[in-house]
Amino acid sequence: MSDARPSAIRLLLLAAPLIMFGALAAVFYFQLVSGKDTSELPSALIGKPVPVFDLQPLAGLKIDGDQVPGLKSQDLLDKISLVNIFASWCAPCRAEHPALMKLAENKELTIVGINYKDQGENARRFLGTLGNPYSRVGVDRKGRTAIEWGFYGIPETLLVDTKGIVRHKIVGPIDAKKFEALRVKVQDLLAQN
Repeated sequence: MSDARPSAIRLLLLAAPLIMFGALAAVFYFQLVSGKDTSELPSALIGKPVPVFDLQPLAGLKIDGDQVPGLKSQDLLDKISLVNIFASWCAPCRAEHPALMKLAENKELTIVGINYKDQGENARRFLGTLGNPYSRVGVDRKGRTAIEWGFYGIPETLLVDTKGIVRHKIVGPIDAKKFEALRVKVQDLLAQN
């Protein structure tokens, strides 16, 4: 009788990894077939005001001969804004850039950038080569502002309403599907204002 108990425990210990693997596989499977967009990570900022920040301009970045201004929280009031975090060393940032240039054609939308942990010369070259969709670019050399915004990585984009409230967050590059969803959300916000 004493031999039956240790072998049952031993069998349970041997089966534990298989049971855990099966449970994880089930979670992944249900996530995969749920149809939920995994790029839309939750953000504690959705429905809340943008954090208070004041970023210096990207030195030497000019539009029509004038220095492109830096970015601070007050700049996101009284207009619908798209805040995009980018860097020259970020390959997905390069991939999404045509979508940002297309969005910049909508003059009712203000697109601003946060240049993340980048070298000024590289960031200027990046925007000089691909075009500059940003009316303002703030430099976040140490990444502190990105942390306050709750960014997971780059690129990320947030849609901010006229009161400075974050309404939507996109994680990763803006592809065709995200572009269309974002375009609809921008039109909805424009219709409300």
